Order: sequence, then C-alpha cells, then structure tokens
Amino acid sequence: QVQLVESGGGLVQPGESLTLSCTLSELRLNDYAIGWFRQAPGKEREGVSWFSGPGGTSHIAEVVKGRFTMSGDRAKNTVNLHMVDLLPEDTAVYYCAAGRGSLDAVWYDYWGQGTQVTVSA
Repeated sequence: QVQLVESGGGLVQPGESLTLSCTLSELRLNDYAIGWFRQAPGKEREGVSWFSGPGGTSHIAEVVKGRFTMSGDRAKNTVNLHMVDLLPEDTAVYYCAAGRGSLDAVWYDYWGQGTQVTVSA
C-alpha cells in the first residue's frame, strides 16, 4: 500500500527551527519528485518546495527561499524539509506528496495526511 508519512511537526516560537520528514512506503524516492505543500486556515494550499528524487536537486518557493531547504535520503526513502527562522505566517498543516516535480499540486498523485506546524510566542 502506497503511503507517505509526515513527521516532525509541532509548536515552536518565532525564529526557531524545525525539520519535517516524509517517509515513503511502496514508492521509491528514485522514481518520484517529492513536494511539500502547506495549508493555513482559510487559505488555499500552496507549494513551498519540491525535491527531485532522480536528480537529487531541490526547488524552493520564493516565499520561503532563504529559510527552507530540502534534503533526501535514498537509503531511508525519506525527504526532509528543514525550516529555520520560522515566522507566525508559516503556521499551517504541511503535506508531502509524490509525483512530478512542481509547486503545483495537480502534478502529484500520492499525498500524506499532513503534520501541523504552529509558530507562536
């Protein structure tokens, strides 16, 4: 059964850091791009970054560039989203997805259940 499982969410204060992980089951990182998306209450889902499994490269949205980075671990079949200098506006449910590389959610076929990130003093 195909599964993407996110972990690492939580409550942090502004300026702190957090790393989210997305672990794939029945999918190989080498075969897919993995995207991270977020959805805040009352807002549309937006793409924040994606990682090319075959190429090993990452692509970061302008809105979080300079604060968010991605890395992949093929041995663990896991992709990580490293977030630093977090802001209250980063508060959202974060989802990872597997598909073709893009910040547009339509290109993704498989989705995780999401993990909550809350940035608050």
